[in-house]
Amino acid sequence: MLPDTPSRRLAAVLSLFAAPVLALLFTVFSPPFPDDPVERLAGFADGPLPGVSAIAFLLMQLPMLVAFLALGRLLLPEAPRLSAWGTALGVVGCFGHVVFGGLSMAYLVMAHDESNRAAYAELLASIESSPVMVFAAAGLLGTVLGQLLISIALLRTRTGPLWVGPAIWAFLVLEFALTGISSVAGYLAVLLLTASYWALGLELRARSHVDRGDQTVAEDLGVLGHGA
Repeated sequence: MLPDTPSRRLAAVLSLFAAPVLALLFTVFSPPFPDDPVERLAGFADGPLPGVSAIAFLLMQLPMLVAFLALGRLLLPEAPRLSAWGTALGVVGCFGHVVFGGLSMAYLVMAHDESNRAAYAELLASIESSPVMVFAAAGLLGTVLGQLLISIALLRTRTGPLWVGPAIWAFLVLEFALTGISSVAGYLAVLLLTASYWALGLELRARSHVDRGDQTVAEDLGVLGHGA
């Protein structure tokens, strides 16, 4: 079941292509994330690139949300439960990350006010030990579980290349389990996400062409039937 209008299909394809690009910008330009809040704020103030990373992370949530909705709709007929739960969890993940991304915008402003950085660091520590972090947890769990369920549905329904599902599993392991151990894991993760989403974007684009061709044939047959 493809998105039902050309504009929605275009939005789905563009989102599958755009989300990994923004993820790449976020990963490449992300500053170090030390435990000390003062050092962390100093990292945010180290030139314009950390700001690019934070903005890319926030902007990424919009195409990621559209991608979840598009893939959920595509998988709905053959995997209704996996599709529904994967989409719902993915939406929750994007929402949680939007909240956390909004906080990052505030951190950027705090970081460039060097005279008050120590006070801001105390505020940052208070925020990170408050219930506000429930939104960060929702972003993490929603994204991981949503991606996992969608990838299982892709494999079970044979949607797209067969390697896409396992590639997304590898992405999840690298991004959410191994990036704290090695910075290389983050780069490998975003490459796997890019390959997977672009392959799905091409699949959705190809199906759209086939669907439009079938519709044209049906319309032509209808015209011939009326003419007869």
